Amino acid sequence: MGMCLPCHGGSGNDLSPTPDRETRRRQLTETAEQRQKETTSRGVKNPQAVERNKKNKEMEKQEMRPSPPGGGGGGLKVG
Repeated sequence: MGMCLPCHGGSGNDLSPTPDRETRRRQLTETAEQRQKETTSRGVKNPQAVERNKKNKEMEKQEMRPSPPGGGGGGLKVG
């Protein structure tokens, strides 16, 4: 059997030290963002096109909403 731990006669230099909290937090954040990106693009050949379509639909919904009475829309006024 191999000896990998210092208590069993191994060198112990093979073990990497635990990173500080900021480094660990940054690594976890990057990993979570990567995982989320992979999840949202799963099964989609062109994720940019999906985002464009989503934004276009949101813009269409906003255009379809009637503006509130009282001229809150900033349109032209005919006198």
